[in-house]
Amino acid sequence: MSILSWILFGLIAGAVAKLILPGKDPGGIIVTIIIGIVGGLLGGWLGSSFFGGGGISGFNLASFGWAVLGSLILLVLYRLVFHKSRG
Repeated sequence: MSILSWILFGLIAGAVAKLILPGKDPGGIIVTIIIGIVGGLLGGWLGSSFFGGGGISGFNLASFGWAVLGSLILLVLYRLVFHKSRG
């Protein structure tokens, strides 16, 4: 799957990750979009690493799941860093 596909998945995955882990985060929609895009790329990399080049391909549920997983990981890390810097 191409990087552009993972970016598109990331946009949607960022919104889904925010629905799964709701809360007040600084930056609003812009940060959510960035986390989603980078999370989609992270998910694509993780999926390709675990399943090789042929494991994740095209627009399918498994690929979307990896993008959401990557976005969730980044959202949790973002919140951990943010809360440490505020405290």
